Amino acid sequence: QVQLVESGGGSVQTGGSLRLSCKASGYASRHYMGWFRQAPGKEREGVAAISPSGSNTHYADSVKGRFTVSQDNAKTTLFLQLNSLKAEDTGMYYCAAASGAIYVGRWLQDREYNHWGQGTQVTVSS
Repeated sequence: QVQLVESGGGSVQTGGSLRLSCKASGYASRHYMGWFRQAPGKEREGVAAISPSGSNTHYADSVKGRFTVSQDNAKTTLFLQLNSLKAEDTGMYYCAAASGAIYVGRWLQDREYNHWGQGTQVTVSS
């Protein structure tokens, strides 16, 4: 059973930065990893995704140029660097692991992921 443990959330002012971490374990085979977020009353949306090798990354248009997804050399920890934060970035952020290979273009679709962390809250104040 894949286990994902997130950390790094918190409260920051507009323009600030945070670095989220997701420690992964229990993999039988590695696949895509992703970050998702959900604000109250809104649908969960894909924020960023990274291929097992780390060579391919994908971002939602709303965070391109501001967020960066990466992983450590051992590929046991996933990171999401959040810069130039805006109020609309506020939400619960979840780390997720895909169940298998992802069809092209579906990297940020939550239905492609079957293992989820508990979530970490990010709050951006004005």
